[in-house]
Amino acid sequence: MSFALIIDIVVAILLMVTIGYAIVLNKRLGNLRRDRGELEKLAINFHASTTRADESITRLTSSVGGLQDQIGKAESMRDDLIFLTERGSSAADRLEESVRFSRGDVPVDAPKPTKASVKLDVGAGLSEPVGRDVNKPSGLKANVTDRIDSEGVSEAEKELLKALRSAS
Repeated sequence: MSFALIIDIVVAILLMVTIGYAIVLNKRLGNLRRDRGELEKLAINFHASTTRADESITRLTSSVGGLQDQIGKAESMRDDLIFLTERGSSAADRLEESVRFSRGDVPVDAPKPTKASVKLDVGAGLSEPVGRDVNKPSGLKANVTDRIDSEGVSEAEKELLKALRSAS
């Protein structure tokens, strides 16, 4: 065998390997071209999803600010309600003490109510406090009757004043 024939055979084998590799490479490039459209769609969908996520984060951030304002208002209202409940409870205790004292249901060992603890302040809307003075036994009825007949007294206040009158 001549040297030229061996070189031709080696070149022919290398050409066949190159042609085979080119065929495999062509198929892969065809698959890549075909998948390129899907890849572009995927990139577009990813971009749209990212944009929606950014918008959602912006809306959530603004919602958090509004919710924090509402939480602050709610806490303030809660504190007001606690204060009003405590005030209402203490007023109810004073009213109950006054009713018991006026009925004579006060136990012997209980401390005698003072003038300040028996006098009831029905509300800030009245021009003068309604109550019973220990030194004036009939002060409650006359005062209550005057309040019920006066104008500018709400229905709730009238009902409370009637209850006070009937309690004495």
